[in-house]
Amino acid sequence: MILATLCYVKHDGKTLMLHRNKKPNDIHEGKWNGLGGKFEAGETPEECIRREVREEAGYIIENPRLHGLLMFPKFKGEDWYVFVFTATEFEGELVESSPEGRLEWIEDEKLTSLNLWESDHIFLPWIAEGKFFSAKFEYEGDVMRAYDASFY
Repeated sequence: MILATLCYVKHDGKTLMLHRNKKPNDIHEGKWNGLGGKFEAGETPEECIRREVREEAGYIIENPRLHGLLMFPKFKGEDWYVFVFTATEFEGELVESSPEGRLEWIEDEKLTSLNLWESDHIFLPWIAEGKFFSAKFEYEGDVMRAYDASFY
């Protein structure tokens, strides 16, 4: 089982997105994602997302807001549990070059026009609506086959 975090850093009607185009053998190659990654030993979800955003974008985020939990069974051979956050409070300088890919501020209304995973098209509106969710997305290869969600 892999524990991970995902964060959408937001500012002035835009969201910082990462075009995954640098890392060899990246399971997200060619996709646009929020920032985040796998937990290190002993980390809380909040510690993990703060570290990941700092490493990938150079920003120090404050008060990340948890929106829900995503579960991806057998995604690329592993069960993934992903804690989803947004962050609107941050400081620092955006790095010129992220080790994962190209960073770009995207207007919120254009997010779903990006090359996203199918599941992102479903849960990004939940975030915008302020819903708290727990969802399971089942993929076969790169194709989403089913999903189920609960809201709290």
